Parts: sequence; C-alpha cells; structure tokens
Amino acid sequence: MTRDQARRVLGLVGLGVRARNATVGVEQVRAAAKKGTLVLVLVASDAAENSLDKLLPLMRARHIPTIEGLAAAELGTAAGRVQTAAIGIVDRSLAKGILGVVETGAVGPT
Repeated sequence: MTRDQARRVLGLVGLGVRARNATVGVEQVRAAAKKGTLVLVLVASDAAENSLDKLLPLMRARHIPTIEGLAAAELGTAAGRVQTAAIGIVDRSLAKGILGVVETGAVGPT
C-alpha cells in the first residue's frame, strides 16, 4: 500500500469511527464478526501474535476480507486512540470505499 493509499484509507476509517460505522479493538471486532455485522477488518502489521491468533482464523472462517499493512499507531490515530491492533468496518459502503482505495488507489479528490 502506498503512502497516499494509506492516508486515504486512514481518513475513511476515521470517518467511519466517528460515524459509528466501525468497531475498534480485537475483542469488539471479534464480537461483531460473531454477530455477523462485520464487513471488513484492518489489522495492524505490528499487532501482537496473540491478537493475530484471535482474529485471523475467525476472519478466514467467516470469509471477511482483511487488510494488513498499517501500523497499530496509525490505526489508533484514525480511531482517536494511541494505538489499536484491529478496526472492523460494519458499513458496506464504507468497506467498499476502503477496498476501492486499496485495490485501485482510486477514490474521489482528497
């Protein structure tokens, strides 16, 4: 992921958190996945192995797309925290926008 893509993704994630279209933290993301409301997950590249062991198998089992590559501090800043290992997106339109940025780099003007 390029720096520009990361900036755009983090901006969209920040909007999602403020609009309550995202869950923050490993346990909250797991709970949303189990409820069936989770559409997309962003996992910190420097997340603890224990956190990854809790999240990744569940995301694969539920066929929830996972984006890795952003640091925990970057994800945390977008969520208004110091750092976080995971952010889950529960809004389909927001998830589509984030995936569009990651896959093609294309989103409207910044």
